[in-house]
Amino acid sequence: MIVSPGTVVSVEYTLRLDEEDEVYESNVGDAPLVYTHGAHEIIPGLEDGLDGMVVGQTKRVTVSPADGYGDRLDEGMIEVSRSKIPAEALEVGTKLEATTPDGKTVFPRIADIKENTVVLDLNHPLAGKTLYFEVTVLDIQPGSVT
Repeated sequence: MIVSPGTVVSVEYTLRLDEEDEVYESNVGDAPLVYTHGAHEIIPGLEDGLDGMVVGQTKRVTVSPADGYGDRLDEGMIEVSRSKIPAEALEVGTKLEATTPDGKTVFPRIADIKENTVVLDLNHPLAGKTLYFEVTVLDIQPGSVT
């Protein structure tokens, strides 16, 4: 069986932000990432890179920002009143959880703290970055894209 649309795939991966840089994230030795191929459950560049692989195969997949988490957008930076942020969270880098007016949950990070305002970054932390994955297919099962 090969990784193809509709198959349920289990993979082990290591993600680096530079080809030889330190590991950013890895599930090696932990629970595998399980997804349905073709169902858009993972970033497009990684899904494309896994297409056609077989169980036991290992591959390096480079994902451009366009096929990963997109570019960093200036519109993703917003400034809010400092009084809207809990005092204990007022530190650059703190990850927050908020709800937009339309009810969507977002996870901004504090990018800057000014005298009366706080700059929040709503961009994904990996936006604008080229991603370097080393992936191994652990299992492939029949499934279907819904």
